[in-house]
Amino acid sequence: MILHDYKCIENFQENDIYLPIVVLEELDKFKKGSEQINYNAREFVRELDILTGNDLFLKGASLGPGLGTLFVVTGDKYQEKIALSFPERTPDHRILSCAMTVAENHRDMQTILVTKDINLRMKSRSLGIAVEDYITDKVVDVDIFERAEETYEHINPDIIDKLYASLDGIDVESLGLKAVLKPNDCFILKSIRNSVLARYNPFTNTVKRVEKGTNYGIQPRNAEQSFAFDVLNDPNVKLVGVTGKAGTGKTLLALASALKQADQYQQILLARPIVALANKDIGFLPGDEKQKIAPYMQPLFDNLNVIKGQFPPNGSDARKIDEWQKNNKLVIEALAFIRGRSLSETFCIIDEAQNLTPHEVKTIITRAGEGTKMVFTGDLQQIDSPYLDAQSNGLAYMIDKMKGQDIFAHINLVKGERSHLAELASNLL
Repeated sequence: MILHDYKCIENFQENDIYLPIVVLEELDKFKKGSEQINYNAREFVRELDILTGNDLFLKGASLGPGLGTLFVVTGDKYQEKIALSFPERTPDHRILSCAMTVAENHRDMQTILVTKDINLRMKSRSLGIAVEDYITDKVVDVDIFERAEETYEHINPDIIDKLYASLDGIDVESLGLKAVLKPNDCFILKSIRNSVLARYNPFTNTVKRVEKGTNYGIQPRNAEQSFAFDVLNDPNVKLVGVTGKAGTGKTLLALASALKQADQYQQILLARPIVALANKDIGFLPGDEKQKIAPYMQPLFDNLNVIKGQFPPNGSDARKIDEWQKNNKLVIEALAFIRGRSLSETFCIIDEAQNLTPHEVKTIITRAGEGTKMVFTGDLQQIDSPYLDAQSNGLAYMIDKMKGQDIFAHINLVKGERSHLAELASNLL
């Protein structure tokens, strides 16, 4: 929980918090490193140091007005019931023992163990210890990441004709929709004789037709991809979330849109988090810094090569991409390298954002300077971090919190377009 959110102790309202000393011992193992969990471990200990002084270990420390008191539990005995079930004194088992000790010492109040470790929650329940997940940043409605954009039927065909005829769109009230549209909602309007792709523009309070345009050689293959291009190409939409299963074209669409708008930005930045394989740090890989991260960045280069493949090898468009890479107009790098930077006049694409925590996503977005557009792409079915799930990852959290904002749009891609084989595997395996 602490490695997920180092400010978690501020989110328990008036409840008292008991922190087993073994948790601090475990945090000490994570303090070295450049990943977010290492940063969170260091920051949490700093927060404790500022907050408490010696009182923390003697009589507890107040967390502030309206909040409870923080205690660190030291020297508690290893409960016999725990020893019978789990003789090995692992950190998890010591935490269970501590929870049982606190419950025994404070029978007048309810004691609940809060952890994001699923196995620890299962062990706790098996022993009759009350336990909960840390749900402060969990997204309740995850259905939006499964369904396609809305389709409204039985629309007056004359209204659809007006949408095709008008460049500026039509007033949203003239549609007569019962549903309340959120800013940048995309949808399909159908009548008995025609249909149209449309988007609600919150800046003009109008509904405009979405055209199936081409971005740097890439043409949309379905309605959702057309919607994605429409919001990605809109300079007024500064933050975009693109979700979808493998092969739906999330990264490819974002990159194609960025290349089309290259003249409007000083730099195009593609970044993705590094989730090390088999719990090993990338330091075990051979080579210098760039060589170590190259395997993790290869999917981004693959998407770039798909776009370059739309043009003759010696054509002006392909040469332009090579030139942008040489002069750092187009940069592909690990996400860790942008921490602390201020990104101005940048089209920033964060790939595999489902592997980020809510705090990491907030940190990245707050890097945005004037004229910057940020696009987060990800597949909630492919979360590699052991500390995240479909409800608590940063991508889902960002989309949930930002919905309804004029400068934000979310597109969920449903149909896989990589190949029939990839689509079949995504659906059946």
